[in-house]
Amino acid sequence: MSKIKIAIIEDIKDVAHTLQEIINEQPDMECLRLYHTAEDGMIFLRQDPVDIIIVDIGLPRASGIEAIINLSTYCPHTTFCMFTVYDDDEKIFQSLQAGAKGYILKNTSNEKIIECIRELFVGGSPMSPSIARRLINVFRTSQININTNHLPVSERELELLTLLAKGLLYKEIADQLGIAVGTVKQHIHRIYDRLHVTNRTEAINMFNNRKDNLN
Repeated sequence: MSKIKIAIIEDIKDVAHTLQEIINEQPDMECLRLYHTAEDGMIFLRQDPVDIIIVDIGLPRASGIEAIINLSTYCPHTTFCMFTVYDDDEKIFQSLQAGAKGYILKNTSNEKIIECIRELFVGGSPMSPSIARRLINVFRTSQININTNHLPVSERELELLTLLAKGLLYKEIADQLGIAVGTVKQHIHRIYDRLHVTNRTEAINMFNNRKDNLN
């Protein structure tokens, strides 16, 4: 039975060697390729691809995200997994957009790391529980925002309509958005046309009814 071939790109040598040892203790996988910079990984791994590359984000020069983008072109059958301390939304989404199929935090237990590698190999997308929770929350929030804007208005008009529904006067809306009162009036009339209403009350009622339907 052939083993899962794994490479590591990690600049902290102790972390890299410990991870390599954990992997090589498993009967079904091996890690013979270890690099401490994205540049080295991008040079050597494109010449001899592996099944899975475990990548840190915060590398000395080019980042782990840049490494994934680069290697994805030359190693289309390789699966990438982030192994990092970063758990902020921006880094998560940048990694997934670059092509990472897994996102594991460095405080993950050894047993779980091995389980994640096996899951990656069979087509899964393992993530640390806190990362999965963040993705669910972001997805839920984005869905609410999308649903709220089912009204036939632009994002700017929706922003203005929200202020209008809060009871702000035209002058107050203009001051808050940094635009002229005349511009506010133009937006308001355009909103009326798009919602097929004739006054402020009808527009606000339609906006509030749409929000109520989401709750």
